Amino acid sequence: MGRSSSPPAGTPGGPRSLPSPTPGPICGFPAPADTVTARQLWGQERAITGNRQTGWTFADAFVAEDEPLLWARDQAHAAGLRPVSPATGAVLRMLSATVDAKAVAEIGTGTGVSGIHLLSGMRPDGVLTTVDTEPECQQFAREAFRAAGFAANRARFIPGRALDVLPRLADGGYDLVFCDGDRTEGLEYLAESLRLLRPGGLVCFEGVLADGRTVESGPQPVEVVRLRELVREVRESPELIPSLVPVGDGLLCGVKR
Repeated sequence: MGRSSSPPAGTPGGPRSLPSPTPGPICGFPAPADTVTARQLWGQERAITGNRQTGWTFADAFVAEDEPLLWARDQAHAAGLRPVSPATGAVLRMLSATVDAKAVAEIGTGTGVSGIHLLSGMRPDGVLTTVDTEPECQQFAREAFRAAGFAANRARFIPGRALDVLPRLADGGYDLVFCDGDRTEGLEYLAESLRLLRPGGLVCFEGVLADGRTVESGPQPVEVVRLRELVREVRESPELIPSLVPVGDGLLCGVKR
């Protein structure tokens, strides 16, 4: 899971000064001339926004989080948990809205940060089934959901280990499965998700980049090795249309065919 980032420096919505044109080619485009063409300006834009860390910071600040979300995020940090980043939450909200989700399963309730985002994108009558090994954290999530304005019947909390709970859920009964649990169990979560999802449903895995270790060379701990196997399996599965979204600590997604 990714940590939230500080908002970009400067006054929000205030004027921004552009740097002076750089002599010579910019990102492979012709050198600036007296007449600025649309193609040339686009090349300069790429140079200005080329810093990925700046882009990620801007993405985290793009969708503002309200008080219930900020409270849930504070509780997560106090408990030593890493909630999804604001940008990851915004993507989850959009994805749940895209599939018009009525039933969503979540592995890893935490203190409710991801759950609020998912519920915000779901249909008004949608139900989030969320599983976690820590009932104390689920209590924080209940309070956060209530503060965010969601009725008690919009969420079903199930304490326990995900691989013990998921087999009890209905085949093909879910529009989206969000996995944010034990990173060594990703392949097992994937197998259960494919069973739970309807055709056209989505499975999403948070934290697959493991702070960059997943793509680094050299020996890695078992957790990272398992994440690499998960990424490969999602990418090569004939049952999924895959994508790796560069938000937070990496959001691996697949649409069930």
